[in-house]
Amino acid sequence: MTDLAEGASAGSDWASSRPVRAVQPRSGSRLGAVAPWLAASAILVAAPHVFTSGASLTMMSLMGIMVVFALSYNMLLGQTGLLSFGHAVYYGLGAFFTVHAMNVVAAARLPVPLVAMPLVGAVAGLAFGFLFGTVSTRRAGTVFAMISLGLAELVTSGSHILHSFFGGEEGVTTNRTKMLRLFDLSFGPQIQVYYLIAGWCLVCALLMYGITRTPLGRLCNAVRENPERVEFIGYEPQLVRLVAFCLSALFAGVAGALAAINFEIVNSSYLGLQQSGVVLLAAFIGGIGHFVGPVIGAVLVTILQVSLSDLTEVWQLYFGLLFIAIVMFAPGGIAGLALMHGPLIRRGTAHRLVPAYALALAPTLVMLAGLVALIEMSFRALVKAGEGTSMTLFGFGLDVATPLPWIVAAAAFLGGLLAVRAAWPRVTAAWHAASLAAREG
Repeated sequence: MTDLAEGASAGSDWASSRPVRAVQPRSGSRLGAVAPWLAASAILVAAPHVFTSGASLTMMSLMGIMVVFALSYNMLLGQTGLLSFGHAVYYGLGAFFTVHAMNVVAAARLPVPLVAMPLVGAVAGLAFGFLFGTVSTRRAGTVFAMISLGLAELVTSGSHILHSFFGGEEGVTTNRTKMLRLFDLSFGPQIQVYYLIAGWCLVCALLMYGITRTPLGRLCNAVRENPERVEFIGYEPQLVRLVAFCLSALFAGVAGALAAINFEIVNSSYLGLQQSGVVLLAAFIGGIGHFVGPVIGAVLVTILQVSLSDLTEVWQLYFGLLFIAIVMFAPGGIAGLALMHGPLIRRGTAHRLVPAYALALAPTLVMLAGLVALIEMSFRALVKAGEGTSMTLFGFGLDVATPLPWIVAAAAFLGGLLAVRAAWPRVTAAWHAASLAAREG
């Protein structure tokens, strides 16, 4: 995979090596910039009419929340180079302040609609982002990561002490249907909540994308790459990091507010390290080097969380293995793997990769099947032995107390691994050939 990534980098250099001509903006280019957002809007509007079940609406609502949360985290890690282990603090505080505001509005019958409640989470996230950011952004790198971890532990432990605000282990509940109704929308049905989340998701994504195109966004990239040079040209890196941190906390607060509206309950788990770990996984798996990467990661992580948790009890182990595989073999994430094929597709040479990819696909699936079998059988034998040694895997019944299933699973894993290693030179050669043809084209 590393050879493939290097080949992709070399294959895409043909575009940067060609002379660049200054051209006037055209209406077609403006339409091309707007088209992805129009397509995203159409998908958000049409999705509930395609996936109509209650479980699908719930999953899509969770996707919208996670997209906002992952994009806010990418403002720190992907844009500014700040690795935070406590980003859930602003997500959780935004959720807590929102749920309390909803209860106050409902009790006093104030004319405030539910649609405006995410603004409460935004203000809370911004306020605490400024408060904690003035301390944590003085340094970058490992120091920043450790400070963010310490602040996360501080807030999480405080949530178990301040029962009047955080509600203890039970948390704080609310009722979104008691808010002011606009256009006779009670937000009781899940589809109404979905459209509220989808609308805020689209607005937040537009705003965060716009920030990346501003001089502030470029300064964040410069601070990520070389803070000394940024200071040399007259800008204060700590101030740039603080502004990016505050904006990131603001959008994380919006995500927390949307979660409070969706679940109608908030507890201390919103602030915990597990929540911070999930958003880190989503950003890395999707690809922090591209704006669309966290979106892909958020959708994938949400699907895996909901589906894998129903299939296996060790679903978090698979998350960890996927994260390790992405970091080791595809640092650009899923978005990086997909987008590096762009020059080949535009030049019409991507079809040269299909035979090699097909050759490597079959042994890869065999290897993964063997790995899953070994994990599930080990969990059954070591953790669930009290429930018996018989289990069902891939639709087949087997007994982990007998050696045959272990032999078959180990053979599938090792055989698939060796076959993948044997087929990989074909993939690398096909990639170099397609890149060379693209450069010549």
